[in-house]
Amino acid sequence: MRRRDLLRTATATAVAGAAGMPTLDTVTFASDAGAPAMTRTVSGRLPAGAPDYVYLPVEVPPGVREIAVAYTYDRPAVPAGTQGNACDIGIFDERGTALGGAGFRGWSGGARTEFAISAERATPGYLPGPVRPGTWHVVLGPYTVAPQGLAYEVTVTLRYGTAPSGATPRPVYPPQRARGRVRAWYRGDNHLHSVHSDGKRTPAEIAAAARAAGLDWITTTEHNTTSAHAAWEGLWGDDLLILTGEEVTTRNGHVVALGTDPGTFVDWRYRARDGAFGRFARRIRQAGGLVVPAHPYATCVGCSWKFGYEDADAVEVWNGPYTPDDEVAIAAWDAMLVASVRGGTGTSSQSGRWLPAMGNSDAHREPQPVGMPQTVVLADDLSREALQAGIRSGRSWIAESSAVQLSFEVVGGGRGAHAGIGERLRVAADAEATARLKVSGVPADCTASFVTDQGRLFTAPVRAGVIEWRTTPAYAAYVRAEVRRPAADGGASGVPGPMVAMTNPVFLGEK
Repeated sequence: MRRRDLLRTATATAVAGAAGMPTLDTVTFASDAGAPAMTRTVSGRLPAGAPDYVYLPVEVPPGVREIAVAYTYDRPAVPAGTQGNACDIGIFDERGTALGGAGFRGWSGGARTEFAISAERATPGYLPGPVRPGTWHVVLGPYTVAPQGLAYEVTVTLRYGTAPSGATPRPVYPPQRARGRVRAWYRGDNHLHSVHSDGKRTPAEIAAAARAAGLDWITTTEHNTTSAHAAWEGLWGDDLLILTGEEVTTRNGHVVALGTDPGTFVDWRYRARDGAFGRFARRIRQAGGLVVPAHPYATCVGCSWKFGYEDADAVEVWNGPYTPDDEVAIAAWDAMLVASVRGGTGTSSQSGRWLPAMGNSDAHREPQPVGMPQTVVLADDLSREALQAGIRSGRSWIAESSAVQLSFEVVGGGRGAHAGIGERLRVAADAEATARLKVSGVPADCTASFVTDQGRLFTAPVRAGVIEWRTTPAYAAYVRAEVRRPAADGGASGVPGPMVAMTNPVFLGEK
């Protein structure tokens, strides 16, 4: 039978469904095709204001060895300042589409126009495994829709027969501890993308770039998929720990699930108004991960963080090369610090809780540098558990690159009392305390500042060597350090220059 005889075009313009799951008409195939493959094509139009996700059911009969999907959509011209069409795609298998992802088999967002899944292999972003009979669902995610609507076409091909082996490879995951490492400051980049989502680098290229950048560990965090977790075999070593995770990419912000158990999938199909985020934050923690809101003030569609910080373990305040949205993120983070120490009403004020800051590259492709910035963590060894403990407690600082070296502490109260980054110097409210910063590996024209809950109180050139400033807990409830380049306008606007390094705070006082 010729392919054109197997092609059927169905038009689906109406979106219907129940339980918040808009569903198109079901695509069916013969159980005995009498040919190696059979193809169906569905076309339709989604209106402006379409649901976040639209499901195309596909009835998969017995005897299928591979399912392949391709899609296209139109991109009509739109007025300046108006969003055009952008549509993501993924798939769930016969286990269903219920929130939580039991049937999840892959997601490529808008990075690919086609994918295939079989027992033996799958397109990056998708999970290999048997193509079992039942109702599968192709997921369309109309990210933005033009005023004219979004015309789409989805082509589903089933290939029949038995694969040569028919066996799904057993995944090989990275170890969670590097041997022979002791208590030290370790450098990591915990927000990275490869060809398994919308990145252009392979895992091998990322591992090589991480080593070249002087990193001790990285975390793989693809958008809404875990397919990269098993893609690092042969790339780790005692010099480079590779943790697994996910960038959970919702329509109301992105969150890095940092260091989750290999193979753990975290769903993304909800908004802040749905009240579901707490459930999935717990899912991340139950899988051994940290909850880290990513680039909370980024300007990309859907990137601005809307879920609040009650469920966060840390926050990514510096994402990639330093930009104004990072400046806003740091200012907002600092406001939460003030609330935590002064009894305000901010999220971090609950029981004195404060939220540590971290920075990551979010590198996708050349020439975006891996490790710019990087989080430097004090950990008992190079392991998932120890690194996460350091991040969670704020024993960390952020550097533009591995060339930057920094030490920061506050001493005072007599008898050699001192506290490092993320710690508390427990001295009386009127006791003198000295903040002490030493920096190297930064441009000579940089300045260093001490920032407290009262604002930026002291600035000095880094060429001054060890920089010191004296205060008391009564005046400054915490002190943190920043190192910056000169402002582009020489400081006339009052906006500081780009960040080179910054620390989490040292807290002062007996509280």
